[in-house]
Amino acid sequence: MDRRSYVGGKMIRGITNGDDAVLAGNNFIGANDGVGAWATKPKGHAAVRKADSLRLWSRLILHFWALEAERDTSVNSTLDQTAEPEPVEYLQRAYERTIEATSTPNEWLGTTTACAALLHHHIKNSSPEPILYVTNLGDSQVLVIRPRDQEVIYKTTEQWHWFDCPRQLGTNSPDTPKDNAIMNKVDLVEGDLVLAMSDGVVDNLWEHEVVQNVVDSFRKWESGEVSEDHNDRNGNGMPYVAQELVKAARVIAEDPFAESPFMERAVEEGLAMEGGKLDDISVVAAICKRRKG
Repeated sequence: MDRRSYVGGKMIRGITNGDDAVLAGNNFIGANDGVGAWATKPKGHAAVRKADSLRLWSRLILHFWALEAERDTSVNSTLDQTAEPEPVEYLQRAYERTIEATSTPNEWLGTTTACAALLHHHIKNSSPEPILYVTNLGDSQVLVIRPRDQEVIYKTTEQWHWFDCPRQLGTNSPDTPKDNAIMNKVDLVEGDLVLAMSDGVVDNLWEHEVVQNVVDSFRKWESGEVSEDHNDRNGNGMPYVAQELVKAARVIAEDPFAESPFMERAVEEGLAMEGGKLDDISVVAAICKRRKG
């Protein structure tokens, strides 16, 4: 029995982690956070259906977003070196297709943040150089780290309506990609690391902790200190880097006495809170590499 999920006759890309959804492709990575409050809404669905609906929203957005990026033949053609991707437009179409897929007779309710990075190139000094198109709506995050300098060269900015209520796409939300998504271009060099993360990471670890953890993990892998990971299909150490960051965030999330970024923000809002924030924690890690051949 095939237990995989399909939409429009195609298997839905990516995977779910609780309410989060993540996707990793050759030049596209993303992390969406389905808003868990939908699981408490009395809309006539059994609990498992309500939970599935919010996961479905986060994953379908990523699925259709990746498909739209692939379908832009003007950008993916090797004949036109000047065409630029339009990731906000891809996200808008993904949003519209998700609405269509979750409408009557299905009536799947839910909302999700959206955050992704698309690797492309531009001509610089008569040669192609890597450039990253980063798009964000909500409070998930894309972070670009240069390991050789141990520094952040780019990060997205969180978008909130108010504290702990991020911008989001879906049922009853006023937000749309064309009106609210932010896209930035980031010049890369070979060896740069790109992370797409749900807020389960950034609510529990400060930026310097993320950088230190990622650089340390990557150097361990480079030095051969880490045993072979059979899930590392590309042999670049990125699954290990992602897993180590998830572990570090989970330690804080489960510590009722830890100091955390989420606790700090809550106190600033006048809320009494201590410890980490229990949440789904999702990371996709990628490295910028020149294709062989």
